[in-house]
Amino acid sequence: MNNRKKSHIHDHNPVLSFVTGLVMIIVVVACTIPFLYIIAMSFSSSVAITNNRVYLWPVDFNIEAYRSVFNYPNFFKAYAHTLLYTSGGTFIALIMMVLFAYPLSKDWLKGQKFVMRMVVFSMFFSGGMIPNYLLISNLHLTGSIWAMLIPFAINQFNLIILINFFKSLPTEIEEAAIIDGLGYFGILFRIVLPLSGAALATVGLYTAVFFWNDWFHALIYLKSSQYPVMLLLRNIVNGRTMVVDNGGIGEKSSLAIAIKSAVIIISSLPIILLYPFLQKYFVKGMTVGAIKG
Repeated sequence: MNNRKKSHIHDHNPVLSFVTGLVMIIVVVACTIPFLYIIAMSFSSSVAITNNRVYLWPVDFNIEAYRSVFNYPNFFKAYAHTLLYTSGGTFIALIMMVLFAYPLSKDWLKGQKFVMRMVVFSMFFSGGMIPNYLLISNLHLTGSIWAMLIPFAINQFNLIILINFFKSLPTEIEEAAIIDGLGYFGILFRIVLPLSGAALATVGLYTAVFFWNDWFHALIYLKSSQYPVMLLLRNIVNGRTMVVDNGGIGEKSSLAIAIKSAVIIISSLPIILLYPFLQKYFVKGMTVGAIKG
Protein backbone atom coordinates (compact mmCIF):
# COMPACT_ATOMS: atom_id res chain seq x y z
CA MET A 1 0.00 0.00 0.00
CA ASN A 2 2.82 2.35 0.91
CA ASN A 3 4.62 1.55 -2.35
CA ARG A 4 1.49 2.38 -4.32
CA LYS A 5 1.12 5.69 -2.49
CA LYS A 6 4.77 6.63 -3.12
CA SER A 7 4.42 5.72 -6.79
CA HIS A 8 1.26 7.82 -7.03
CA ILE A 9 3.00 10.84 -5.46
CA HIS A 10 6.03 10.37 -7.70
CA ASP A 11 3.89 10.27 -10.85
CA HIS A 12 2.20 13.59 -9.97
CA ASN A 13 5.24 15.43 -8.64
CA PRO A 14 4.96 18.95 -10.16
CA VAL A 15 8.71 19.60 -9.93
CA LEU A 16 9.53 16.36 -11.74
CA SER A 17 6.91 17.10 -14.39
CA PHE A 18 8.31 20.60 -14.90
CA VAL A 19 11.91 19.34 -15.22
CA THR A 20 10.85 16.58 -17.62
CA GLY A 21 8.89 19.01 -19.76
CA LEU A 22 11.76 21.51 -19.78
CA VAL A 23 14.26 18.85 -20.86
CA MET A 24 11.93 17.69 -23.65
CA ILE A 25 11.48 21.28 -24.88
CA ILE A 26 15.26 21.79 -24.93
CA VAL A 27 15.74 18.55 -26.89
CA VAL A 28 13.01 19.49 -29.39
CA VAL A 29 14.50 22.96 -29.90
CA ALA A 30 18.02 21.54 -30.26
CA CYS A 31 16.79 19.13 -32.96
CA THR A 32 14.48 21.56 -34.75
CA ILE A 33 16.68 24.66 -35.09
CA PRO A 34 19.41 23.03 -37.22
CA PHE A 35 16.77 21.53 -39.51
CA LEU A 36 15.01 24.90 -39.92
CA TYR A 37 18.38 26.49 -40.66
CA ILE A 38 19.08 23.93 -43.39
CA ILE A 39 15.63 24.54 -44.91
CA ALA A 40 16.22 28.30 -44.87
CA MET A 41 19.64 27.87 -46.54
CA SER A 42 18.20 25.69 -49.29
CA PHE A 43 15.58 28.33 -50.23
CA SER A 44 17.81 31.41 -49.92
CA SER A 45 19.73 33.28 -52.60
CA SER A 46 23.48 33.02 -53.04
CA VAL A 47 23.94 36.67 -52.12
CA ALA A 48 22.07 36.23 -48.82
CA ILE A 49 24.16 33.18 -47.96
CA THR A 50 27.39 34.98 -48.83
CA ASN A 51 26.46 37.91 -46.58
CA ASN A 52 25.48 35.60 -43.70
CA ARG A 53 21.93 36.94 -43.64
CA VAL A 54 20.25 33.54 -43.42
CA TYR A 55 19.17 32.23 -40.03
CA LEU A 56 15.84 30.43 -39.55
CA TRP A 57 13.91 31.96 -42.43
CA PRO A 58 14.73 32.05 -46.18
CA VAL A 59 16.13 35.34 -47.48
CA ASP A 60 15.44 36.33 -51.12
CA PHE A 61 13.37 33.20 -51.57
CA ASN A 62 14.28 31.07 -54.63
CA ILE A 63 14.40 27.43 -55.67
CA GLU A 64 17.62 27.49 -57.67
CA ALA A 65 19.25 24.84 -55.47
CA TYR A 66 16.32 22.44 -55.91
CA ARG A 67 16.22 23.15 -59.63
CA SER A 68 19.89 22.19 -59.89
CA VAL A 69 19.26 18.94 -58.04
CA PHE A 70 16.12 17.99 -59.98
CA ASN A 71 17.77 18.78 -63.33
CA TYR A 72 20.64 16.42 -62.55
CA PRO A 73 20.68 13.56 -65.12
CA ASN A 74 18.70 10.46 -64.08
CA PHE A 75 17.59 12.01 -60.78
CA PHE A 76 14.01 10.73 -60.93
CA LYS A 77 15.17 7.35 -62.22
CA ALA A 78 17.47 7.08 -59.20
CA TYR A 79 14.57 8.06 -56.93
CA ALA A 80 12.51 5.23 -58.42
CA HIS A 81 15.40 2.84 -57.76
CA THR A 82 15.53 3.95 -54.13
CA LEU A 83 11.79 3.37 -53.71
CA LEU A 84 12.25 -0.11 -55.19
CA TYR A 85 15.21 -0.97 -52.98
CA THR A 86 13.54 0.40 -49.87
CA SER A 87 10.13 -1.21 -50.34
CA GLY A 88 11.45 -4.49 -51.73
CA GLY A 89 14.28 -4.73 -49.20
CA THR A 90 11.98 -3.99 -46.26
CA PHE A 91 9.42 -6.55 -47.44
CA ILE A 92 12.03 -9.28 -47.92
CA ALA A 93 13.75 -8.42 -44.64
CA LEU A 94 10.51 -8.63 -42.66
CA ILE A 95 9.67 -12.03 -44.14
CA MET A 96 13.15 -13.48 -43.48
CA MET A 97 13.46 -12.03 -39.97
CA VAL A 98 9.98 -13.18 -38.95
CA LEU A 99 10.70 -16.72 -40.16
CA PHE A 100 14.03 -16.64 -38.32
CA ALA A 101 12.87 -14.93 -35.12
CA TYR A 102 9.77 -17.02 -34.43
CA PRO A 103 11.61 -20.36 -33.98
CA LEU A 104 14.34 -18.65 -31.95
CA SER A 105 11.70 -17.32 -29.55
CA LYS A 106 11.09 -20.92 -28.39
CA ASP A 107 13.50 -21.76 -25.61
CA TRP A 108 12.61 -25.45 -25.83
CA LEU A 109 13.75 -25.69 -29.47
CA LYS A 110 16.83 -27.88 -29.84
CA GLY A 111 19.91 -25.80 -30.75
CA GLN A 112 18.15 -22.51 -30.00
CA LYS A 113 20.77 -21.31 -27.53
CA PHE A 114 23.64 -22.09 -29.90
CA VAL A 115 22.00 -20.22 -32.79
CA MET A 116 21.28 -17.25 -30.51
CA ARG A 117 24.95 -17.14 -29.51
CA MET A 118 25.90 -17.13 -33.19
CA VAL A 119 23.49 -14.26 -33.85
CA VAL A 120 24.97 -12.20 -31.01
CA PHE A 121 28.53 -13.11 -32.05
CA SER A 122 27.87 -11.94 -35.61
CA MET A 123 26.74 -8.55 -34.27
CA PHE A 124 30.29 -7.79 -33.17
CA PHE A 125 32.42 -9.79 -35.60
CA SER A 126 32.07 -10.04 -39.38
CA GLY A 127 34.18 -11.15 -42.30
CA GLY A 128 34.74 -7.61 -43.56
CA MET A 129 34.18 -5.87 -46.85
CA ILE A 130 36.45 -7.95 -49.10
CA PRO A 131 35.07 -11.39 -48.06
CA ASN A 132 31.53 -10.01 -48.41
CA TYR A 133 32.29 -8.72 -51.89
CA LEU A 134 33.84 -12.04 -52.93
CA LEU A 135 30.81 -13.91 -51.61
CA ILE A 136 28.30 -11.72 -53.43
CA SER A 137 30.41 -11.81 -56.58
CA ASN A 138 30.65 -15.62 -56.51
CA LEU A 139 26.88 -15.78 -56.08
CA HIS A 140 26.61 -13.71 -59.31
CA LEU A 141 24.60 -10.99 -57.59
CA THR A 142 26.78 -8.05 -58.58
CA GLY A 143 25.14 -5.81 -61.15
CA SER A 144 21.63 -6.88 -60.10
CA ILE A 145 19.13 -5.42 -57.67
CA TRP A 146 19.37 -8.59 -55.58
CA ALA A 147 22.79 -7.44 -54.41
CA MET A 148 20.96 -4.66 -52.53
CA LEU A 149 18.05 -6.75 -51.26
CA ILE A 150 19.28 -10.20 -50.16
CA PRO A 151 22.65 -9.77 -48.35
CA PHE A 152 21.36 -7.12 -45.92
CA ALA A 153 17.92 -8.56 -45.23
CA ILE A 154 18.67 -9.84 -41.72
CA ASN A 155 19.93 -7.38 -39.13
CA GLN A 156 20.87 -8.89 -35.78
CA PHE A 157 19.57 -5.99 -33.67
CA ASN A 158 16.19 -6.01 -35.43
CA LEU A 159 16.09 -9.78 -35.17
CA ILE A 160 16.56 -9.64 -31.40
CA ILE A 161 13.73 -7.10 -31.11
CA LEU A 162 11.40 -9.51 -32.90
CA ILE A 163 12.55 -12.48 -30.83
CA ASN A 164 11.89 -10.66 -27.56
CA PHE A 165 8.51 -9.46 -28.80
CA PHE A 166 7.45 -12.98 -29.79
CA LYS A 167 8.57 -14.21 -26.35
CA SER A 168 6.34 -11.61 -24.70
CA LEU A 169 3.19 -13.00 -26.31
CA PRO A 170 1.11 -15.28 -24.05
CA THR A 171 1.92 -18.95 -24.63
CA GLU A 172 -1.66 -19.90 -23.78
CA ILE A 173 -2.81 -18.51 -27.15
CA GLU A 174 -0.51 -20.84 -29.05
CA GLU A 175 -1.40 -23.81 -26.84
CA ALA A 176 -5.09 -23.24 -27.52
CA ALA A 177 -4.41 -23.00 -31.26
CA ILE A 178 -2.46 -26.26 -31.21
CA ILE A 179 -5.34 -27.98 -29.42
CA ASP A 180 -7.65 -26.70 -32.18
CA GLY A 181 -5.39 -28.38 -34.75
CA LEU A 182 -3.49 -25.35 -36.04
CA GLY A 183 0.14 -25.91 -37.07
CA TYR A 184 3.04 -23.60 -36.25
CA PHE A 185 2.91 -21.87 -39.65
CA GLY A 186 -0.80 -21.28 -39.13
CA ILE A 187 -0.15 -19.96 -35.62
CA LEU A 188 2.54 -17.62 -36.95
CA PHE A 189 0.55 -16.13 -39.83
CA ARG A 190 -2.96 -16.22 -38.34
CA ILE A 191 -2.30 -15.39 -34.68
CA VAL A 192 1.23 -14.17 -33.93
CA LEU A 193 1.69 -11.70 -36.79
CA PRO A 194 -1.67 -9.93 -36.30
CA LEU A 195 -0.63 -9.35 -32.68
CA SER A 196 2.84 -8.11 -33.64
CA GLY A 197 2.01 -4.89 -35.45
CA ALA A 198 4.11 -2.77 -33.06
CA ALA A 199 7.23 -4.91 -33.44
CA LEU A 200 6.85 -5.22 -37.21
CA ALA A 201 6.41 -1.44 -37.55
CA THR A 202 9.52 -0.82 -35.46
CA VAL A 203 11.69 -3.27 -37.37
CA GLY A 204 10.19 -2.14 -40.68
CA LEU A 205 11.05 1.49 -39.96
CA TYR A 206 14.62 0.64 -38.99
CA THR A 207 15.03 -1.48 -42.11
CA ALA A 208 13.47 1.11 -44.43
CA VAL A 209 15.78 3.82 -43.07
CA PHE A 210 18.79 1.57 -43.72
CA PHE A 211 17.83 0.83 -47.32
CA TRP A 212 16.86 4.45 -47.95
CA ASN A 213 20.19 5.83 -46.72
CA ASP A 214 22.43 3.11 -48.13
CA TRP A 215 24.69 4.30 -50.94
CA PHE A 216 28.01 2.60 -50.19
CA HIS A 217 26.89 -0.91 -51.14
CA ALA A 218 25.30 0.44 -54.32
CA LEU A 219 28.64 2.00 -55.23
CA ILE A 220 30.34 -1.38 -54.83
CA TYR A 221 27.80 -3.79 -56.31
CA LEU A 222 25.65 -1.88 -58.84
CA LYS A 223 26.11 -0.30 -62.25
CA SER A 224 25.77 3.46 -62.64
CA SER A 225 22.39 3.01 -64.31
CA GLN A 226 21.12 1.25 -61.16
CA TYR A 227 22.28 3.83 -58.60
CA PRO A 228 19.86 4.88 -55.84
CA VAL A 229 19.12 8.53 -55.20
CA MET A 230 21.43 8.70 -52.16
CA LEU A 231 24.45 7.85 -54.27
CA LEU A 232 23.34 10.30 -56.92
CA LEU A 233 22.93 13.05 -54.33
CA ARG A 234 26.37 12.24 -52.97
CA ASN A 235 27.79 12.67 -56.47
CA ILE A 236 25.99 16.00 -56.78
CA VAL A 237 27.51 17.26 -53.53
CA ASN A 238 30.99 16.03 -54.48
CA GLY A 239 30.67 17.61 -57.92
CA ARG A 240 29.72 21.00 -56.47
CA THR A 241 32.52 20.73 -53.92
CA MET A 242 35.02 20.10 -56.71
CA VAL A 243 33.84 23.25 -58.49
CA VAL A 244 34.41 25.29 -55.36
CA ASP A 245 37.78 23.68 -54.62
CA ASN A 246 38.97 24.41 -58.14
CA GLY A 247 38.57 28.15 -57.76
CA GLY A 248 34.84 28.76 -57.41
CA ILE A 249 34.24 31.49 -54.88
CA GLY A 250 31.50 33.90 -53.93
CA GLU A 251 28.27 33.03 -55.67
CA LYS A 252 29.43 29.56 -56.75
CA SER A 253 30.47 28.72 -53.20
CA SER A 254 27.16 29.95 -51.79
CA LEU A 255 25.20 28.02 -54.41
CA ALA A 256 27.13 24.89 -53.44
CA ILE A 257 26.08 25.40 -49.82
CA ALA A 258 22.46 25.86 -50.88
CA ILE A 259 22.62 22.71 -53.01
CA LYS A 260 24.05 20.71 -50.12
CA SER A 261 21.20 21.97 -47.93
CA ALA A 262 18.66 21.01 -50.60
CA VAL A 263 20.22 17.55 -50.83
CA ILE A 264 19.83 17.08 -47.06
CA ILE A 265 16.15 18.07 -47.22
CA ILE A 266 15.41 15.86 -50.23
CA SER A 267 17.10 12.84 -48.67
CA SER A 268 15.57 13.26 -45.20
CA LEU A 269 12.01 14.39 -45.94
CA PRO A 270 10.45 11.03 -46.98
CA ILE A 271 11.55 9.26 -43.78
CA ILE A 272 10.51 12.24 -41.65
CA LEU A 273 7.05 12.16 -43.25
CA LEU A 274 6.78 8.40 -42.69
CA TYR A 275 7.67 8.46 -38.98
CA PRO A 276 4.48 10.13 -37.60
CA PHE A 277 2.32 7.36 -39.08
CA LEU A 278 4.40 4.69 -37.30
CA GLN A 279 5.21 6.56 -34.09
CA LYS A 280 2.71 4.85 -31.78
CA TYR A 281 3.77 1.40 -33.01
CA PHE A 282 7.44 2.39 -32.92
CA VAL A 283 7.40 3.41 -29.23
CA LYS A 284 5.45 0.32 -28.15
CA GLY A 285 7.61 -2.04 -30.20
CA MET A 286 10.86 -0.59 -28.84
CA THR A 287 9.58 -0.81 -25.23
CA VAL A 288 8.44 -4.41 -25.44
CA GLY A 289 11.43 -5.51 -27.52
CA ALA A 290 13.87 -3.98 -25.07
CA ILE A 291 12.28 -5.09 -21.77
CA LYS A 292 10.89 -8.52 -22.44
CA GLY A 293 13.15 -11.49 -22.94
